Amino acid sequence: MEYRKLGNSELELSAITYGAFAIGGTMWGGTEKKDSIASVQASIDHGVTTIDTAPFYGFGLSEEMIGEAIKPYDRSKIQLLTKFGLVWDGSNNEKGDFFFDADDNGKKVPIYKYSSKENVIKEIEESLKRLQTDYIDLLQIHWPDSTTPISETMEAVETLIQQGKIRAFGVSNYNVAQIQEAQKTIQVSSNQVAYSMLNRSIEADLIPFTVSENIGIIAYSPMERGLLTGKYFTDSKLKENDHRNGYFGKFDLQQVKTLIEELSSLAHSKNISISQLVLRWTTLQKGIAIVLAGARNAEQAISNAKTMDFDLSASELEFINQAIAKIK
Repeated sequence: MEYRKLGNSELELSAITYGAFAIGGTMWGGTEKKDSIASVQASIDHGVTTIDTAPFYGFGLSEEMIGEAIKPYDRSKIQLLTKFGLVWDGSNNEKGDFFFDADDNGKKVPIYKYSSKENVIKEIEESLKRLQTDYIDLLQIHWPDSTTPISETMEAVETLIQQGKIRAFGVSNYNVAQIQEAQKTIQVSSNQVAYSMLNRSIEADLIPFTVSENIGIIAYSPMERGLLTGKYFTDSKLKENDHRNGYFGKFDLQQVKTLIEELSSLAHSKNISISQLVLRWTTLQKGIAIVLAGARNAEQAISNAKTMDFDLSASELEFINQAIAKIK
């Protein structure tokens, strides 16, 4: 495993980081607790020391399972990344930006983006309890909230840093202007944003800005929620309540299938999986500090961790980039 300094912070994180959205189950067709905990522990055992989660993932379940999974380990050797600002429990009294209605076993749950000072403090205390720890390595705002001044949110975070409850702060899904506004109050160490072979929009302005400001990019959805594994072009079926039934529809699936077929030859020659090839390419892109990779079981977790066991030559990267360039 390779460990990388996150932007201007003092954090050293594993280049492949465990992404815990899917194990929460919500929007992913459910979850198996035993397999989920095994996937977290297998990741740690194979060098993935960094775990990224959020209260919204499974409405607290993801954080709870991670708290249970890391019990046997030295907490000081694990980096916990979590978030705040997506409210599902009604505690915001409909304040904030309405985001969408999530499905919880057939029940409609309204989700709000809400990052008032009061809510930030409330959420961090709940996360600390679920994760069974007394500090968070990196706390991130999950989504921008247009109803709360950015300065108010950042002042609450600054208080948490002074109290020793968090070591560093990052944003998620922020644009350049929003980061600049946040930095008037607090040091921003990272920005967690969507980035993949199929979605490279951040390369235009966000990456140049974060590189100049020494802010690390945490790339989420590098596998486009499993689409780039290729298995959904064969015999894998999604459950009815899996959000990917709609999500995959935004892509030209025939072009994606062709890309995967082209990359398969390189993956086969290196005796690696398509997933490992895609993840490794992502770790080598300019400005990318760490890459999130989800896993539903120990086998997937180990495969993700082994992504850093090989490298890609300049000619191999050129081959990959030429294949990606064909996608319109």
